[in-house]
Amino acid sequence: MTFALDHVVINALFDMDAAEALMSQLGFTVTPRGYHSLGSINHLIMFEGHYLELVGLPSGTDVLRRDVLESPRGLNGLVFQAGDVDTCLSQLRHSGLTMLEPQSFSRPVTIDGVEHLARFRTVRTAPELFEAGRVYYCQHYTPELVWHRPWMSHANGCSGLSELVVVSDAIETDVPRYAKAAQARAEHRDGDVWAIDVAGGFRITLMSPTRYRERYGARCVEAAGRNSFFGAIVFKATDIGRIRDLAAPISQLRSGTDAHSLALLVPFLNTLLEFRSDR
Repeated sequence: MTFALDHVVINALFDMDAAEALMSQLGFTVTPRGYHSLGSINHLIMFEGHYLELVGLPSGTDVLRRDVLESPRGLNGLVFQAGDVDTCLSQLRHSGLTMLEPQSFSRPVTIDGVEHLARFRTVRTAPELFEAGRVYYCQHYTPELVWHRPWMSHANGCSGLSELVVVSDAIETDVPRYAKAAQARAEHRDGDVWAIDVAGGFRITLMSPTRYRERYGARCVEAAGRNSFFGAIVFKATDIGRIRDLAAPISQLRSGTDAHSLALLVPFLNTLLEFRSDR
């Protein structure tokens, strides 16, 4: 069974205030700050069936989530939906992937003035399998506390995530691994570009550094010494002009555009956001 996307993660480390402000300036509805029992903080940008997570670390405490602290800044998490983590774990191990042990955690969520506890259980692939970022699976015990309808509409008109671009110097190794992780088939597109379509219409595109530079030019993120990294997250957008107007006053962005897309490099997050027309 092919897995569906649950969420993609941007690691802001200790710059969460700036990351939250930026996404709000770009016209996203950003959820209130969450505080995980594991020692991390987050904000979410919610869509139908999936979301983008800004994860970071709080200041003034020694209780810090180690996998976030030790991960690079920027796009570094690809998370699939797991209806049941134990079943998911068995399926993935049977496929030949090395998996860590499951982990449970929670965070308080306040809705309409009432505090609830959102609860999750996750399982992660062994870190050495995916240099580009953490690949794991999330079971939501309380999805109604995450997919809260007022958080799911955005002033910029974006309606979801459509693609994660993975840049790899080891395509022959990475393509079958990502296909196993998604439990989906990899299709050869053109030269050193491959596509893996997962349930729900989301695509993982793997490409060489050369093809990545051809696609994005000066807006490429820094590899930071890695042979494989997450190069861009792509949003479905109905009005590229609206997003261009929202981005124009933000001095730290580097942008490039054509008739159907807008690519924004966020240097302080080492993250590339691409907006593509879904019309």
